[in-house]
Amino acid sequence: MRQFAQHDEARFLAVCDPFRDRRERAAAALGAIHRGGGVMACADYREVMQRKDIDAVVCCSCDHWHVPLAIAAARSGKDMYIEKPLGPSLAWAKTLRAEIARAGRVFQYGTQQRSSREFRHVVELVRNGHLGKISRVDAWCIDGTRAKDWFDPKSLVPEKTPENLSYDLWLGPAEKKPYSRYRVHREGSFHTYDYSIGFLGGWGAHPLDIAQWGLDADGTSPVAYEGTGMLPKACGLFSTVYNWDIRCRYESGVRLRFMSHRPAEPVVRSYRKRWSDHGTTFFGGRGWISVDRRGVEASDPELLSKSSGSSGNRVTKSDSHSRNFLDCVKSRNDTVSPFESAIRSDTISHMSDLVVRTGRKIRWDPVREELIEDEAANRLLKRTQRAPYVFDDEDDGETGYSS
Repeated sequence: MRQFAQHDEARFLAVCDPFRDRRERAAAALGAIHRGGGVMACADYREVMQRKDIDAVVCCSCDHWHVPLAIAAARSGKDMYIEKPLGPSLAWAKTLRAEIARAGRVFQYGTQQRSSREFRHVVELVRNGHLGKISRVDAWCIDGTRAKDWFDPKSLVPEKTPENLSYDLWLGPAEKKPYSRYRVHREGSFHTYDYSIGFLGGWGAHPLDIAQWGLDADGTSPVAYEGTGMLPKACGLFSTVYNWDIRCRYESGVRLRFMSHRPAEPVVRSYRKRWSDHGTTFFGGRGWISVDRRGVEASDPELLSKSSGSSGNRVTKSDSHSRNFLDCVKSRNDTVSPFESAIRSDTISHMSDLVVRTGRKIRWDPVREELIEDEAANRLLKRTQRAPYVFDDEDDGETGYSS
């Protein structure tokens, strides 16, 4: 919110949050930034969508609300900046794709590493062949298990709903469950399968996005997946995959290894001098290049001095993710993180989740966007929508999901 508010031509007219204290605090902060300008504070997102004087929305809600809010924005004729991941259902994301196309809306995904010079430089080095033919990519991130309370049975004990929370709105399309302070905490919403597939998607979106960007694969995803991961014992709210190590293969033959930080550490330390709990490494015939938010390393430092040049394979240049979105709202051009990049990297997270939950190898058709000969697993990509928060008229109600 504050990143957008720093731009002179961006003015917030409303903030929406089911927590009264949060929305009032945000409205006051924006009022100060806008020098006293009135900012509506509301609980119900539909009040925002109904306003004709609002051009775009920024959605940084819990994961299970990202797609429903984006669909509402598209249907209301509003452009959208949507935080990652797209959410707990790949089927919901496909509905959003159709709505964006129908309404001609501008979409920006919250994979802000695409607006960082270091990541852009590495991607252009890879795309311009300075590593030779790419054979393998490592991508890794934290898994979120530092939130120990969510393993504890006390996190499931029902509590009285606080007066400042519109809890039914917070739940939205998700299954109705008793209130617990742990459930509505940001960590609880990140790692409870009712609302999220965990950091497979929530943090994995970042290194996977750079892997996809470097491979020029925004329109596809790997076709084969296998590996291991852990699911918590059914004793607390924490119910998403952690400690994973998934091996993927693209149709081209390029291999992608997607890991959480613990299995990744010995792998990454075997070739990098500096350990970081997140990152993306590209391997080619001429060496490797690795990038994270703390810097860049390469098998040969000379690789980092290379430039794609004015005639090279250049990607969209953005030095500010919020600035890029605002520019595209005005120009109607594609953003640096368009919708296809979002759904295709999210697909890798969802397939990785299925590998762990089903305990078997997964084959994916990236053209038809469905699992091959595995209808039971296909149903896991859907989530039932709870009335009155039903947004997909084609939802057949069949889902393999269970909380």
